[in-house]
Amino acid sequence: MTTPNSNVSRFKKPHRTPPPPKVLEYEVEIKNTQWPIVYSPMYNISFWGLEKLHPFDSKKWGRIYKRLKDAGMLNGIPVVEPLEISEEELLCVHSQAYLDSLKLMPFVDFKILKSPFHASCTSGTIIAARLAIERGWAINLGGGFHHCCGDRGGGFCAYADITLAVKFAMAHFQKVSRVMIIDLDAHQGNGYARDFMNNAHIYIFDVYNKDIYPNDAYAK
Repeated sequence: MTTPNSNVSRFKKPHRTPPPPKVLEYEVEIKNTQWPIVYSPMYNISFWGLEKLHPFDSKKWGRIYKRLKDAGMLNGIPVVEPLEISEEELLCVHSQAYLDSLKLMPFVDFKILKSPFHASCTSGTIIAARLAIERGWAINLGGGFHHCCGDRGGGFCAYADITLAVKFAMAHFQKVSRVMIIDLDAHQGNGYARDFMNNAHIYIFDVYNKDIYPNDAYAK
């Protein structure tokens, strides 16, 4: 004879670990004949010449890619071209309220931050992390939006690509249990620092000028 409590425990659903978040970049087929270098023409912003009025250099990635080709460093071998990250994937780190807030920005800023540029560069960082694990090294010619965290952006950084790449890598590769972020940009990488604050699995080595933007004392 069973008691009501034993019946409840008998039919209780077992606890299951939720599957890692789905991300399109982990489903992209990459050939062994491709360099583990990630780049897309979508990295470069062109908006009827108005982009020249903005202080953000919106075509530097294309110039880097061209220089690599002109120097013969790619030897005709194709690089990896990322997809645009989806809103569903962005929600793994960002809130819906934050993503909606991007639509309220000034027109030119909005065109830069919400153009395929940011979505492609963010995917590029994620796929570069995947390639680095699989091949031993990888480079994304864009990305590195280190001023953006889950609930806020800054410094022309709209999506937290570094946080997303770390989280997806740790979720999809069991051997990735700890991550070191090395940031040598002159500006403080306050975005990922906020996201991974007090996270013992993430070590941050950030060399920056403390007297310039963003002066984020909380992220320290």
